[in-house]
Amino acid sequence: MKTVDKYLFQALDNYPYSLEETIESLDYALSYDDKSTMALCLYGQVFSDQLLKYEEAKEYFEKALSINIYALEVYPFYIHTLILNQDYDEATKLIDFALTIKGINKTEILLKKVMLLESQQEFKKALKIIKKVKLSTINTSYDYIIEETEKRLNKKCNGDAKKNNQNKKKKKNK
Repeated sequence: MKTVDKYLFQALDNYPYSLEETIESLDYALSYDDKSTMALCLYGQVFSDQLLKYEEAKEYFEKALSINIYALEVYPFYIHTLILNQDYDEATKLIDFALTIKGINKTEILLKKVMLLESQQEFKKALKIIKKVKLSTINTSYDYIIEETEKRLNKKCNGDAKKNNQNKKKKKNK
């Protein structure tokens, strides 16, 4: 095992519970290998999830992908950051590209697509993607997330249908 891996494991072990130790370990990891896509990805996560600095997080993800476009670990976190930052066009393109990469976790990427569509209030389209997610899943670890996401989307769709019906009734009564 390389020294960079030792520090990377420490960073992963500490994240997100001890951010100071995470950053210290990441700094050591990057001092041994400044092209470690995993370390750059985790740095991006810290900036996105903990500091809410999406633009800075994007820079770390972009740097990691510029080093290795097949760095599979980067895509879910980068897409998530793009959605949170409301960079919907970029997120769509990245999702489409990520789904073409051999070895990518399609379930994870399709769930990000559902998240993207939900954030754009495209609930029916998101429900269609949920069906694809169910077909792409090859283990039970995603079952709960899929079920809860589907329930939430159905509630939102039913809420939209009720609002539309109420609006139609109001227009007829006028």
